[in-house]
Amino acid sequence: MKISYNWLKQFVNINWTPEETGELLTDLGLEVEGIQKFQSVKGGLEGIVVGEVITCVQHPNADRLKLTTVDIGAGAPLQIVCGAPNVAAGQKVPVATIGTTLYTDKGEAWTIKKGKIRGEESHGMICAEDELGLGSSHEGILVLNDSVKVGSLVADLYEVENDHVFEIGLTPNRADAMSHFGTARDLKAGLLQKEIHMEMITPSVSSFRVDNNMLKIDVEVEDKELAPRYCGLTISDVKVGPSPAWLQNRLKAIGLTPKNNIIDATNYVLHELGQPLHAFDANKIEGHKVIVKTLPKGTKFKTLDGIERELHEEDLMICDSTKPMCIAGIFGGEFSGVTEHTTTIFLESAYFNPVSIRKTAKRHALNTDASFRFERGVDPNITEYALKRTALLIQEVAGGIVTSNLVDLYPKKIEDFQVRLSFENAQKLIGEEIPKDVIKSILMSLDIKINNVTETGLGLTVPAYRNDVIREADIIEEILRVYGYNNINTTDKLNASISNTSRFEDFKLQNIVGNQLAALGFYEILSNSLTTPEYVKLTDSLSEDHNVEMLNPLSNDLSVMRQSLLFSGLEAISRNINRRRSDLKLFEFGKSYHSYTDKRIENKHLTLFLTGKKQAERWNSAEQPTDFFYMKGIITAILERLGLTKIKVGPIQNDAFSEGINFMSGKKTIVEFGVVNKKIIKHFDISQEVLFADFNWDNVIEIAKHNNVNFKELAKYPSIRRDFALLLDNAVTFEEIDTMANQTEKRLLKEVDLFDVYQGKNLPEGKKSYAVSFKFQDEHSTLTDKQVDKIMSKLQSNFKEKLGAELR
Repeated sequence: MKISYNWLKQFVNINWTPEETGELLTDLGLEVEGIQKFQSVKGGLEGIVVGEVITCVQHPNADRLKLTTVDIGAGAPLQIVCGAPNVAAGQKVPVATIGTTLYTDKGEAWTIKKGKIRGEESHGMICAEDELGLGSSHEGILVLNDSVKVGSLVADLYEVENDHVFEIGLTPNRADAMSHFGTARDLKAGLLQKEIHMEMITPSVSSFRVDNNMLKIDVEVEDKELAPRYCGLTISDVKVGPSPAWLQNRLKAIGLTPKNNIIDATNYVLHELGQPLHAFDANKIEGHKVIVKTLPKGTKFKTLDGIERELHEEDLMICDSTKPMCIAGIFGGEFSGVTEHTTTIFLESAYFNPVSIRKTAKRHALNTDASFRFERGVDPNITEYALKRTALLIQEVAGGIVTSNLVDLYPKKIEDFQVRLSFENAQKLIGEEIPKDVIKSILMSLDIKINNVTETGLGLTVPAYRNDVIREADIIEEILRVYGYNNINTTDKLNASISNTSRFEDFKLQNIVGNQLAALGFYEILSNSLTTPEYVKLTDSLSEDHNVEMLNPLSNDLSVMRQSLLFSGLEAISRNINRRRSDLKLFEFGKSYHSYTDKRIENKHLTLFLTGKKQAERWNSAEQPTDFFYMKGIITAILERLGLTKIKVGPIQNDAFSEGINFMSGKKTIVEFGVVNKKIIKHFDISQEVLFADFNWDNVIEIAKHNNVNFKELAKYPSIRRDFALLLDNAVTFEEIDTMANQTEKRLLKEVDLFDVYQGKNLPEGKKSYAVSFKFQDEHSTLTDKQVDKIMSKLQSNFKEKLGAELR
């Protein structure tokens, strides 16, 4: 939300710097995220002075240029070369002196310098109105009134406005502060705590009067729940045109583009008081009747943006006797708005049901300044005042007379809130005792009425516009934010409770694995759980039937919940590769979502992504790309860290992988791992190999809970290593060798490792060579060669008999 400081000072006559004011607003809970300077004319016309053309003769070296001397009231006249056809002696003109910065219509800056033009020196520039930012004409220089004083500042002639604009990060609950008036109200309360007493200056509507009743528009509200209050009146003989400069400057300062004086007046009051208003062309209202109602589902309605929308049966509409004219509180219709031909208007000011407006705005993906306020709840008791204020402003800037009585349909008044405050509870929540007189002063400064006072507390009435203050805790929060969080003393002692949680809690295991992966050079990513439904079509392992669809998607690309974390990871990889970061190690903890006939399921996952090289290029080491076995080693290390050692490995049945394996514990899948299918990575414009591992984290936690950590003493006696070079059939796997070795010798054999593989020349066809090491150790005595030789002989015999292995 943008708040103009000059506009704010119309309500509270403060003389602080913008920075000081911004600091106080932040302390009050209206966080100022930034302060920007605003000038109604870019550059503020700094360096532009009034000059008088003394002489004007033809340039000796150019037919289209004139050589002038200009008096700017500072010593000798300046010689300036000018190409404008209308320059002449005796004129008062704006002169940009040496060093002045001017701006193009695109905001690009350029500086006036001393120079030569066709051989003649030029010491400044006589300006046209577009060069100064005062208009669009470039037909000639701007000629000023003869009465202006030579040497005076042009900025003073055009009343250039300099302002500061606060960018406030408004929280959704602070509907009361969605205007300059609401912000000023908070500012006044904050100043009072600093013992600075300021009166609120509110625009007077005492001069409002009904001139006649010649153009009566009947108003009917069919659904009083959706439109609890509706006001309106007609204004005739208005003249639609540009708004005066002061009004345009106010709107420009907060980022709005002026349209015409009628629309600008309604926008002005919206940002001034926080009450949205809408002006209809009264001549386009059929039957001279306005009906506030809902329409049948599927009714077509074209809005101001030219889009034809299909209405929902719960959408509240403003209609005439034959057609809809406006989506209530959100967006006007194409055929009922104010144009340059409008001479009479029907002006609307209303309070609409916030929930209804919120649903309709979301349903049609419309987010306007009006809906932003209505859906959070505007002040229901300011409706008539805002209408009178706007009517007077329209009469000021567009003329006209009020030609109907003010209609105010308010059958059931929205009452203020009654709240009881306990001083004891306030002290408990705040953490220290605030003097009772200070509490009373704060509450009164916030327009909270004190009905009764007792030793233990206060009986209060909270105004209806504070729809976020309905409980005692809300009152205490209001007291605290105005009193100042920074004024609450911190204690010297910190109390904390220690929770007794299992070592297998999800967050603990996540921290363990996350730290382990970070130590290995991985970066954690956090991606959106919303994604496009197109991704499930890339693999047969996912189905569109299981998509969890959003009821009100922000866009088609974010219309379903993800069924897999694979695609969000590939999006991150593609983005990084496009920015010349192709060596990536990424991991993510997240959930997948599936919808079935009778239920919806969320599954927790840990996903790993590897692509590119293992490490950056080094002069002393060869380039090492990531590979299947490197990733497998990382997965194995994670499982071992969690105590999951009894794992089986099997082939994968998932077409998202071109090749891969499953890690299983019993019948439960722990990890799916492999090389991502080229068809999938091509969809993301990735040309390099991507390795992907998907941990079923729910299964990991469940199995880890049932694993006990076993401890044993370090062996006192040395180990012995022996090696075999085995000639095997290509179909034999190392897992078979490892399993058979451990079955042959269960007590003394501690480790089996594969340290070399050879296939090719000098080996029979269909054969391969495995170099396998065996580590033996006895915890109770030193092993002898005789014992080890006996075991090795037995191993050799079994390998030959059962695997067809031969020693090389």
